[in-house]
Amino acid sequence: MADFRFSYNVFGIRSLAEFTDTCRRAESLGYDTVFAADHLGAPSPFPVLVAAAQATERLRVGTLVLNTAFWNPALLARDIATTDLLTEGRLEVGLGAGHMKWEFDEAGLPWQPFSERAERLRTTIAELTRHFSVEGFEQQREHNAEFDVPVLKPAQRTGFDGSGPPLLIGGTGDRVLRIAAETADIIGVAGVRQLPGHPPGTFRLCTAEEADERVAFTRQAAGDRADQVEWQVLVQAVIPTDDRRAAATELLPRFGDTMTLEQILDTPFLLIGTPEQIADQLHRNRTRYGFTYYSVHGPFMEAFAPVLPHLATTAD
Repeated sequence: MADFRFSYNVFGIRSLAEFTDTCRRAESLGYDTVFAADHLGAPSPFPVLVAAAQATERLRVGTLVLNTAFWNPALLARDIATTDLLTEGRLEVGLGAGHMKWEFDEAGLPWQPFSERAERLRTTIAELTRHFSVEGFEQQREHNAEFDVPVLKPAQRTGFDGSGPPLLIGGTGDRVLRIAAETADIIGVAGVRQLPGHPPGTFRLCTAEEADERVAFTRQAAGDRADQVEWQVLVQAVIPTDDRRAAATELLPRFGDTMTLEQILDTPFLLIGTPEQIADQLHRNRTRYGFTYYSVHGPFMEAFAPVLPHLATTAD
C-alpha cells in the first residue's frame, strides 16, 4: 500500500515572521505539504507558497484548490511555472470548479451553473497542458534569443501529461470527480456536499457510506489509473479525546439532523480520539477507501501532529 503523506492548509496570515515560523514548525512535526486555498479574504495563494518554500527545507507546497473560474489560463500558467521554479520543484497544483456564489458576486464575476464551471475546469487543464508543453511564444523568440532569456516553464514534468507539476483535482460531484479520474495525479475526495434548498456553499458533512460510493464511482471512471494515483482527503476537524463517543455526542448539535452519532464516529472526514485511535482509523480508511494523503485545516495542525509518529514508520 502507498505511504501516508500529511498536509495542512493555511487559514490566515498575521505576519511574515509568524507564518514562516508556523511552516518550520509543521516541517519539524513531520508534515509533508502546506496548502493555500483560493478564497476572497484569504491570502493570495502563490506568494504564500513561495514564502513557505523559502522558509523550509523539504516542505512541499500546493493549492487546495484554485477556483478555475477566477483565472485566465494563460496567466495562471505563468504563475504556476514561476512558483514551481521559485520553490525548486516543490509545487502541487490543486484545481477545482468553485462553489461560493458570494465570492463571484463580490469579485464581479458571473455565477454559472455547475456544469459550466466544471467544463471551465476541464478546458483550463487542457490550456495549462498546452502552455506547459510549448517552447514559449513565437512573438518572443527573437527577443529571447538576443538576450538569452529562458522559456518560462515549470521545473517539474510529472502532471499535465508530463509537462508540469503534479495535478490535484478535488471535488464531490460526478463531473469534477470524472475529470479528476481522467487527468489528476492526486484525486481529492471532498468531504462535504451542498445542502439542497440552501444558498450555494452551504454544506453538510459526508458519511462513510457516501465516501464509499464517491470513491467507487471515481475508481470506475479512472479505470487502470485508479491504482496509480494518490488519494487525498481533507479532514474537517481533529478532536483529541480519551472518550470518542462523548466527544462525538457533543458534536451532534453542530450537524443538526444531517448526521447520527454513529455516522459522526464513522465518517473519514472527522478524526476523533487518542493519537493511537486516530492512527488506527487512518489505517482502516486506507484499506477501505485508499486514502493516504491527509490534509487538515490549519487550526488543527498541532492537534493532528501527535498522530504522525504512529504512521510515519509503518510500511504495511
